[in-house]
Amino acid sequence: MASLQVENISKRFGKFVAVDDVCFEVAKGQVTGFIGPNGAGKTTTMRIVSTLELPDTGDVRIDGYSVLEQPREVRKRLGFMPDAYGAYSSTTVADYLDFFARAYGLRGKGRSQALAEVTSFTGLEPLLGKLTTSLSKGMKQRMCLAKTLLHDPSLLILDEPAAGLDPRARVELRELVKALAELGKAVLISSHILTELSEICDSICVIEAGKIRATGSVASIVSQMRPHAEIYVAALGDSELLRRHLLETPGVQGVREERSGFVFDYQGSPDDIAGVLSNLVQAGLRPIEFAPEQVDLEDVFLSLTEGKLQ
Repeated sequence: MASLQVENISKRFGKFVAVDDVCFEVAKGQVTGFIGPNGAGKTTTMRIVSTLELPDTGDVRIDGYSVLEQPREVRKRLGFMPDAYGAYSSTTVADYLDFFARAYGLRGKGRSQALAEVTSFTGLEPLLGKLTTSLSKGMKQRMCLAKTLLHDPSLLILDEPAAGLDPRARVELRELVKALAELGKAVLISSHILTELSEICDSICVIEAGKIRATGSVASIVSQMRPHAEIYVAALGDSELLRRHLLETPGVQGVREERSGFVFDYQGSPDDIAGVLSNLVQAGLRPIEFAPEQVDLEDVFLSLTEGKLQ
């Protein structure tokens, strides 16, 4: 079931079209990466989803509730972690979290329990007495995530949560996001660090110049972009026999020599690709390398976007 449904939203600022007929979904327990160049419309879309901006057209539903007609119900189910936030210089971590717990309407034992649970989940217990201004960037991100989780939202909107973090802090944040998805929460996360997203996202949504360019899993998008897989193979046997065998294999196209083996284009499912390797072994060609080309999220992003500025 989709926790988030973005239904053909558009947003203009004067003559400037920031978001243009954007439509996508995020299911419960799913992490969706929201990627695009600077100025693509990511933050505006996230602000609309978070009830901080109103769309000119379209609607957004969270657990079935409309951001236009039922914004209070939406906010009960939504946790928004912006890319920038502030706190008073004399505020401790405990005070910061307690303020937001009260703002969310938590009272008595319910507030105490929520505070204990989020500080334990994010590992903030040793830092509760520290001033927020004394925290490292990574600990500030943990504190903001803890604040975002206090009211147990079903949908999390995380805008550039890994920006400025060191490698260890990024790994720790990634593990927290995975854990939240395993708890059944829907997560929409934007980032410019595409390698981070590729390791945690079940699907991606690519936006440029206010328009959605592609949605779905990385694998499904790649298969649409490149119906032919490129595979490198090397074997201990006679190279000419290997070349002839490949040319006679159904689905194989464009065999070319490369390094100590061959690269060929192949159109088929993963099972079909496994069958090609099995046939090489059965033919006695003794393959020692068989490597389909790996297409990562950066390749997908560069293929789908043109670097347009708005």
